[in-house]
Amino acid sequence: MIRRTARLGIIAVLSLATLSACASNDRPKGDLAASKITTIGVNSYLWRASLDTLSFMPLLQTDSNGGVIVTDWYVNPQIPTERMKVTVSILDQDLRADAVRVAALREINRQGQWVSAPVQAATTQKLEDLILTRARDLRRASIAG
Repeated sequence: MIRRTARLGIIAVLSLATLSACASNDRPKGDLAASKITTIGVNSYLWRASLDTLSFMPLLQTDSNGGVIVTDWYVNPQIPTERMKVTVSILDQDLRADAVRVAALREINRQGQWVSAPVQAATTQKLEDLILTRARDLRRASIAG
């Protein structure tokens, strides 16, 4: 009887040690940026920030599992002879500067025909910066709230 009680006690202690070892591998609750992943499959802060940043453009395709957003052509009312199309790719599950890539196409209207035109590198860089800034703001708001 004493041996059985001792064995059960050892099993209970080992079980608790195993459970506590598993718990120590979990990320702290405050580290939400590391992998704030929902059922969409990508970093939710980057996903939401990308949608917010591109909200003025019509969306053509969104793939939340693959982390891709493709807009349709957008014509700025102030420059009706120019249009842009943007693709945002979320490349990582972590909130990092290199986890988002923006590609853009630009066309200008010449005598009624849309013709490809170069996109300044600063344009895509600015969009990436806006997305990252918005994602960081969303993260801060979720931690504070």
